Amino acid sequence: MPGGPAAFGSGLGANAPKNKAAGIAMTAFAAFGGILFGYDTGTISGIQEMGDFLRLFGSLCTAAQNAIPDTCTDGYYLPSKRSSLIVSILSAGTFFGSLFGAPVADIIGRRYGIQLACIVFSLGIALQTGASNLATFVVGRVFAGFGVGLVSTLIPMYQSECSPKWIRGAVVAGYQWAVTIGLLLASVINNSTKNRDSHAAWRIPISVQFIWAFILFVGMIFLPESPRYLVKKGREAEAAKAMSRLTGYSPTDPELELELNDIRLGLEEEKAAGSSSYLDCFRFTDNKICLRTLSGIFIQAWQQLTGINFIFYYGTTFFKNSGISNPFLVSVATNIVNVFMTLPGMWGVERFGRRSLLLWGAAVMTICEFLVAIVGVTISVHNKAGQQALIALVCIYIAAFASTWGPIAWIVVGEIYPLNVRAKAISMSVASNWLWNWAIAYATPYLVNSGAGNANLQVKVFFIWGSTCLGAGIFTYFCIPETKGLSLEQIDLLYQHSTPLSSAAYRRELIANDVHLGDANVKVHGDDKASEEKV
Repeated sequence: MPGGPAAFGSGLGANAPKNKAAGIAMTAFAAFGGILFGYDTGTISGIQEMGDFLRLFGSLCTAAQNAIPDTCTDGYYLPSKRSSLIVSILSAGTFFGSLFGAPVADIIGRRYGIQLACIVFSLGIALQTGASNLATFVVGRVFAGFGVGLVSTLIPMYQSECSPKWIRGAVVAGYQWAVTIGLLLASVINNSTKNRDSHAAWRIPISVQFIWAFILFVGMIFLPESPRYLVKKGREAEAAKAMSRLTGYSPTDPELELELNDIRLGLEEEKAAGSSSYLDCFRFTDNKICLRTLSGIFIQAWQQLTGINFIFYYGTTFFKNSGISNPFLVSVATNIVNVFMTLPGMWGVERFGRRSLLLWGAAVMTICEFLVAIVGVTISVHNKAGQQALIALVCIYIAAFASTWGPIAWIVVGEIYPLNVRAKAISMSVASNWLWNWAIAYATPYLVNSGAGNANLQVKVFFIWGSTCLGAGIFTYFCIPETKGLSLEQIDLLYQHSTPLSSAAYRRELIANDVHLGDANVKVHGDDKASEEKV
């Protein structure tokens, strides 16, 4: 498949030379916030299997439980109810944090909003680190989750609005890459401290998160605010200065003014319909606002329903119960796969496009999930070759997710909304991610574990994940258009004049005709193409 265009049409840095690395570096740094997301998500998987943590927050095993291999650690275990609460409560906090991301972004801005998120996150980490009872630990998880929710709304928004369009997909994918790095760091540090026979075993992995929050907070001091936010607030001179820093043009350059004008026109068109509210995100309009809002909400839901966080929340426990001798080490290995296989996705999203990779990713994940379930139910936990096959299939599944659905779901959400409702629509999409994240984290112990009140599915849970991956592929085919190489304003035109199934052809026409939002007769199709080309 041919590569994406170099730099056509409008959009931030659309016509700037590709060697303008400063703006790319600045927006790429914001991806560091993904480490907060990934590390906080990943660290709990190993912590809840550590002996000291279980002695403090768990329950004594009965004689019957001690007789069952791999059920207890040092005579203690974490009941399903308590495990479900500890893991899932973070997602409850992130759900509300992501919804609050919209008013925060619109009131104080994208940049200051990210810094506020770091402060809230740090408060949660302090509470968890000093916790000596379950209630304090859980409250800390809520505050940390609220901060992560703010970050997960604000950073993709900031990156999409500030990145040059010819590399926007890769830059926003960098956020997901940072998430995977956070997950890997969590598993490595967990593996390093797991044998300590003191509170330090789990307090060290938790307190390390202060470092990530500090780096992000300080770094954002030196980054510009989003030019699109500044235009929306009527701060034209500041918008020109911010865009100048991001594109390398002088504030008075005609190319920069052309890009600012596209942003103004897009905002004016949206404002003509009246002030935006959450209800406006679901209105049936010419530019398909309702479809776009629901597409973002559902693509984030399907991303969680691929089952990926089953591996990263409960992977250590799952591998242990599957008879694998060193589950902590296997967890590190799966995280390494997750990190390095995100890199091909960052490259491929601008070469092969969003839609194609989402379809292929869903297909590969569906096959792997069903194979994991079939292998798991047909072999003994003592079958070494079978366990190795199980690990290999899980790694292939993670590789498929990391290079497709992992980064691209965030890219799609960051770029498909018009400016006037962008903050609200993104916040609802991210809230959908965390709502399903919470639901899966809460339900998984009851689905997988044995004992009274549990479904005892164990590896059979992968039949569920395989079915949901199939659903994700069907959803993509009918609902997600191809937006590779288009500015955010051109994506508005794409939605107005095409459907997801015809989007690839119309996208090529937009690029070929270098269409700007202010151009007359922008709908370019077939025989009209030659007469509507710009002279």
